[in-house]
Amino acid sequence: MNQKKNRTLKNVGTFLLFAGPATAVFTAVILVAFINGIWLTFTDWNGLSDTYQIIGLQNYISAFQDSEFWISLGRTFKYVLCVVVFTNVIAFLIAFSLTGGYKGQGFFRVAFFTPNLVGGVILGIVWKFVFSEALPQLGAQYGISIFKYNLLSSADSAFVALVIVAVWQLSGYLMLIYMAGIVSVPKDVQEAARLDGAVGFKKIRHIIIPLIMPSVTISIFMSIKSAFMAYDVNLALTNGGPFQSTELVAMRVYNKAFQAEQYGAGQTEALILFVIVAVISVTQVLITKRQEVEA
Repeated sequence: MNQKKNRTLKNVGTFLLFAGPATAVFTAVILVAFINGIWLTFTDWNGLSDTYQIIGLQNYISAFQDSEFWISLGRTFKYVLCVVVFTNVIAFLIAFSLTGGYKGQGFFRVAFFTPNLVGGVILGIVWKFVFSEALPQLGAQYGISIFKYNLLSSADSAFVALVIVAVWQLSGYLMLIYMAGIVSVPKDVQEAARLDGAVGFKKIRHIIIPLIMPSVTISIFMSIKSAFMAYDVNLALTNGGPFQSTELVAMRVYNKAFQAEQYGAGQTEALILFVIVAVISVTQVLITKRQEVEA
């Protein structure tokens, strides 16, 4: 009995030594803040005052009746779909092309990954100059009609510009994940597939993709999370304009909580967004996990 008690105390002591600090930080910074945020959704706190009133489910009722919130959420779904599809397809194609043993692969790997190292605000400012100044000048000088106008001046083209920047930034990061999966595919399996006539697209579809499904699962999950939480590029590139036509839901939540000083209402919309993203992410992981196979 004493031996079992001593072993338990030893295990607790080991846990506190190695995982205790991280657990304490997670509890204080994440868990407590999350619980407090849920509590604030039942209040009318403006984010500044020392007092607030408990208003029950009024914030939730208002959020579900707010057409602008659902329009913003629908726009965000459209943005997420575009970013997830284009980013993963481009990242996979780049990774596949840079794992063939060609000379200069290291240079191109660094080049494609570099955009991910640039902060979102700086990235948005740079691309804002490109879309509003550089490309129109180029279009006017060489007569390229598609570049003659500022892409950020209309709702549709500004949305496209937002997707372009997101894909450009995230593709390099996902490229590394796909590369890790591709290089782990056994050479003998690839050789056997080649002898059976699986080359080109057949090789990708029937051999490479099934065997790198763990990388696919991670990449889709990361791109969904990144796209739903997009704020910094949205702020620096379009600031939600023109006329709030590119305001994604993360920016709307921030504006409502801090600029409109409706913190309780903004926190409610943030919690609704959290639940939606959690459901989508868990569903995606469960679906793609079932597609994983072993070589």
